[in-house]
Amino acid sequence: MHVALVTDGITPYVIGGMQKHSFYLAKYFAKNKVYVDLFHFNDSALDISQLNCFSEEEKSYITSVVLEFPKNLKFPGHYILSSWQYSKRVYEALLPKLGTYDFIYTKGFTGWKLINRKFKNKIQCAPVGVKFHGYEMFQIPPDFKTRLQHYLLRPFVKTISRRADIAFSYGGKVTDIIRAIGIDPRKIVEIPSGTEKDMIADAVAGHEKGPLQFVFMGRFERRKGVPELNDVIRSLISENIAFRFEFIGPIPDEFRVSHPAVSYHGEIRDFNRIREILQGADVLVCPSWSEGFPNVILEAMSNGLAVVATDVGAVAAMVDQQNGWLIQPGDTEGLKQALKEAVDSQDSLGQKKQRSLERMRNTFNWDSIFEKLAQHLR
Repeated sequence: MHVALVTDGITPYVIGGMQKHSFYLAKYFAKNKVYVDLFHFNDSALDISQLNCFSEEEKSYITSVVLEFPKNLKFPGHYILSSWQYSKRVYEALLPKLGTYDFIYTKGFTGWKLINRKFKNKIQCAPVGVKFHGYEMFQIPPDFKTRLQHYLLRPFVKTISRRADIAFSYGGKVTDIIRAIGIDPRKIVEIPSGTEKDMIADAVAGHEKGPLQFVFMGRFERRKGVPELNDVIRSLISENIAFRFEFIGPIPDEFRVSHPAVSYHGEIRDFNRIREILQGADVLVCPSWSEGFPNVILEAMSNGLAVVATDVGAVAAMVDQQNGWLIQPGDTEGLKQALKEAVDSQDSLGQKKQRSLERMRNTFNWDSIFEKLAQHLR
């Protein structure tokens, strides 16, 4: 089998949950001896030509096509313009080998021009699938600015999704969104995400003496809920509740809480360093306004953490009362209550952490996920 994987970057060259998912797709295509042409770009100082994130055997099945993502001046809709321009570059790069592929897997807007051309019968090619991850532009916006951005994106996302041969979904509320925007249910394919089996801890780490340790991990975006989380942290500090909180990600200085109980690691691209921090923590906090199938939750569960998260996207497929707490987006009182319950239930917290590990082993590992994807592709 020969597939094209068209992405908006892969980890570690571009940081983000979508990019981590793209990395695993490429890796598991290669591990299963599927030849994959990987179309992507670099947003780091790393040498992307080396593809050091893959083994030598995996690289023998991967053909890397590195493109440059267009940079435009910031104005309303600049991201849409850049995405269209990138899709044109992708299309031109795909054309010489278009007839050789058995399937073309596109992420977000990357297949925009290709999908349009195929829909209008301008070209002949293999089936084209599209994945917009959580379809966040159809979820609850945290502010007026984000609402405007959502309105700008929605018509383009609807058109691309309707014209593609397959619309990939993580399931849960994401599938509900895809159906609501008019996608034929027969075109919807539900595939969860996960992690590698050898990245799942053997056992829950014992909690050391001292305050409960929370951790937040992610890029700084308004939809990630950092301002709401900061309000809750300050409130807990004012009530003299003992805890520690660590942030992994590029949080700007003006959005940092200045207190000895709160620490910031900045952006980390080293997987081992991230695991080290996670294994020293107890509870991941993911207070996003919108999500798909957050990789940060998968990574936390793989390291035996309980999870406090908002019930958005397909999060409920990973988190419930057995391994954490689900709250509504923007509900600062609910978030505060969940964190207080975690602090007060340290004796029983181990059961939630153990349940996280079990779910990763049984359901959310890439061996079983890829087999499900391969069945659909075949």
